[in-house]
Amino acid sequence: MYPRFARQRIRAALADTRVVLVIGPRQSGKTTLVRACADDAMPFLTLDDASTLAAASADPTGFVRGLERAVIDEVQRSPELLLAIKQSVDDDPRPGRFLLTGSADVMTLPRVADSLAGRMEIVRLLPLAQAELRAERPPTFLARAFAGQVPPPGALLTGDDLVQAVLAGGYPEALQRPAWARRRRWLLDYAEAILQRDVHDLAQIEHVQHMPRLLRVLAHHAGQLVNYTSVGGALGLNRVTTQKYVGLVEQLFLSRTLAPWSSNALKRLIKTPKLHFLDAGLLAALRDLSPDRVRADRSAFGPVLESFVLAELLKLASWADDRHDFFHYRDKDGNEVDVVIEDGAGRVVGVEVKASATATPADFAGLRRLADACGDRFALGMVLYDHDVVVPFGERLFAVPLPALWG
Repeated sequence: MYPRFARQRIRAALADTRVVLVIGPRQSGKTTLVRACADDAMPFLTLDDASTLAAASADPTGFVRGLERAVIDEVQRSPELLLAIKQSVDDDPRPGRFLLTGSADVMTLPRVADSLAGRMEIVRLLPLAQAELRAERPPTFLARAFAGQVPPPGALLTGDDLVQAVLAGGYPEALQRPAWARRRRWLLDYAEAILQRDVHDLAQIEHVQHMPRLLRVLAHHAGQLVNYTSVGGALGLNRVTTQKYVGLVEQLFLSRTLAPWSSNALKRLIKTPKLHFLDAGLLAALRDLSPDRVRADRSAFGPVLESFVLAELLKLASWADDRHDFFHYRDKDGNEVDVVIEDGAGRVVGVEVKASATATPADFAGLRRLADACGDRFALGMVLYDHDVVVPFGERLFAVPLPALWG
């Protein structure tokens, strides 16, 4: 079992919170992790079992009434169960009573969004981070960046080795397949199964057969501003329907839209969200981007690398005690910053991603604009690039090797 840095947070939450919900995509390791965190007094119930699901759906209150403490897996399959859990933990408010997992973001469903407010802690678990594959403890990248300190460059990983690491993704099952063709087959089958099966737990939609094609279209828009009309046009769907379907893909933790960062100091900002995937391996499989293809055409690597960096940053934030909000920056003059991170104190870190081994002053144009808009709130700006040397490019601006993310 790989070390999962969310384990400590789950155990801490069980000690002082009535309900703990671990959410993330299927096959990311949630079940294995919660089994390791639960004690022997907590029975394990999965709603992927047809009989268990039928019992929970038919009588949620009765199902929960017989449970003093429990692990309930895949709770999104019966969202009404959360209302019954709320009643149970109100009657018996001891901490650590329920440890839940969900493969969809159930908190976006209107009927359950407020049911466990103040009673539940949510822990997000994405596929394996590079730090979990390579390190013994969580990296200090975010803490250092917000303190204005340049993160150390990390272990040497450049060129073809970096490409291999990025395209491998983080799903444990896929990582067990050393051949790219076999790994790609697993990832494509996984995505199609998720879309055909789990979408029904979130919404009743008319064109579920379009979902696998939609995911492939979205893969070719990764790293770009979201244009729902353009995406839907390829499938014969209108803008409203396309936006709804993209939202469902996001609820299943396959993609993520980054909201635009805004400031009163800047008036000419683009206000359109940007699309990313939460696993670079899945994105590469959908784009049929193998290591050999990247070797022949490095330009195809950029959008996948950008999604990879965002996912790594989201994983780092999920282990941190502080709150972090994620955005992108783009203005009407063409200046941009791929990822803008703001912490609870209002400090800002900017991250630009570059697939090449060189960084130039022009790569810092967006970061400089961001720094000017933030003033003293700007902690650090970095261009993450495919090299092994940290290079200063001005006050609080540095080119930093990509492995610094997990060093």
